[in-house]
Amino acid sequence: MSFLGIVACQIGTAFASRTEHASRAKVGVASNPLLLWGIAFEVCFAALVVTVPVLRQIFGTVIPQWHQVLWLLPLPFTVWGCDEAWRWHRRRTPGSVAPRSPAEVPQ
Repeated sequence: MSFLGIVACQIGTAFASRTEHASRAKVGVASNPLLLWGIAFEVCFAALVVTVPVLRQIFGTVIPQWHQVLWLLPLPFTVWGCDEAWRWHRRRTPGSVAPRSPAEVPQ
């Protein structure tokens, strides 16, 4: 479960780290197809590590019960949401973020 929890949190981190300042609404979820493919690969690899007997023996994992997997579902959204809240706070705090382009300079 620790391994799967790390994988789940890394998915949230991957979505959160796509931008430093802009919100998720401006960037969009599907704006980076390579990221989506990477996440799909990561999820498939993690599933193989915990389900294929040879890989379970190599990595020392066990198949989680279904109710344990349910605890993993909110983790990416929690990490991503915390980052979104931090960016929201930085956008609304004067002087906390230096403008990156002339278009971002307040008029």
